[in-house]
Amino acid sequence: MVKKDIIVVGGGAAGFFAAINIAQQAPRLKVAIIERGKQVLTKVKVSGGGRCNVTHAEFVPTDLVQNYPRGERELLGPFHQFMTGDTMAWFEERGVQLKIEDDGRVFPVSNSSQTIIDCFLDEAKKYNVEVLYSHSLKALEHERGLFQLETTQGAFSAKKIVIATGSNTKIWTLLEGLGHTVSKPVPSLFTFKINDERLKDIPGVVAEDVTVKILGTHLCSEGPLLITHWGMSAPAILKLSAFGAIEIAEKGYHFQIEVNFIKQSLTDCLDQLKSFKQQIAKKTLFASSPFNLPKRLWHKLVLAANISPEARWADVNKVQTEALAIELTQAVFNVAGKTTFKEEFVTAGGICLKEVNFKTFESKCVAGLYFAGEVMDVDAITGGFNFQNAWTGAYIVSQNIAG
Repeated sequence: MVKKDIIVVGGGAAGFFAAINIAQQAPRLKVAIIERGKQVLTKVKVSGGGRCNVTHAEFVPTDLVQNYPRGERELLGPFHQFMTGDTMAWFEERGVQLKIEDDGRVFPVSNSSQTIIDCFLDEAKKYNVEVLYSHSLKALEHERGLFQLETTQGAFSAKKIVIATGSNTKIWTLLEGLGHTVSKPVPSLFTFKINDERLKDIPGVVAEDVTVKILGTHLCSEGPLLITHWGMSAPAILKLSAFGAIEIAEKGYHFQIEVNFIKQSLTDCLDQLKSFKQQIAKKTLFASSPFNLPKRLWHKLVLAANISPEARWADVNKVQTEALAIELTQAVFNVAGKTTFKEEFVTAGGICLKEVNFKTFESKCVAGLYFAGEVMDVDAITGGFNFQNAWTGAYIVSQNIAG
């Protein structure tokens, strides 16, 4: 049996961040990362389309936590200890130049996730963190103040362990064996499958600022909406999928959404349409998109209101005007399934948050057992927020273990 002081389970972002910071602050400790795969940092590799969305430029803790459907209350204190500015400083102190894009996302100037991966591997080597590949954890026990770990490559013992495996059902089962409770995992960030004539033949069209509601619930989001080959995506949809992950799962991913493409009331929209009938009476509706909507989308909504492509504004009757106003402000779509957002996969679910001490990220059930990242029931919307949760938790874990 191989003895270590600290074993980090999981060779991802949270695992490396925890291990490096522990080893740097307490060089006397023997720190090892055990990773089930043949490669490490695979999620970092694909994040942000291969550029690695390191974090998000939100520097106020009370605002930052609002991006976490699960974990908002629990992360407020930790974000006061270590958050976005600290993350950026950590990487920049190690030679990684970062940039903030217009939407607030933070990337390496290199536009390559390999820059982040190389930084982690170099730091791990510098501080003698041992990285063990192809070590899938098979058993985990805690006896007499020591953790006993059995992997596919051998047995280990450690005084303290950090679980940073992300969403992993096998690990959750082992942790249940130690007395923890696991909230059932369900997909979080995903796009909506919609088969609707109004969306056909216009993939790639973006409505810049819409409101989307899930009918029969309180769930609502705003932002850009992207029409795809299979339905709808972009922040307005992804935020809804994150905050509504559990309710949507309970509906079997079949439900209705209402889209307000122009963020106006039905009454205001009707008034504006009547004004157009007077102001541009001789123009065809197809020739003018007065609400600043993409032309292809505008054409689809006009047709959905039973209005001919050749119709002039003066020709539109009361019924058609009302129908067009409804299409613009209360368009209902049937959602019949989901798809994963790019190569990234986020789940809602994990270790029950009541069983974690968020001052230290230590288990309340087992002394010496720590958590970092999505192994807990914490998840966020897209934009670098899930990584920030990983950095914060891992750093606080390292402070408590090394101290």
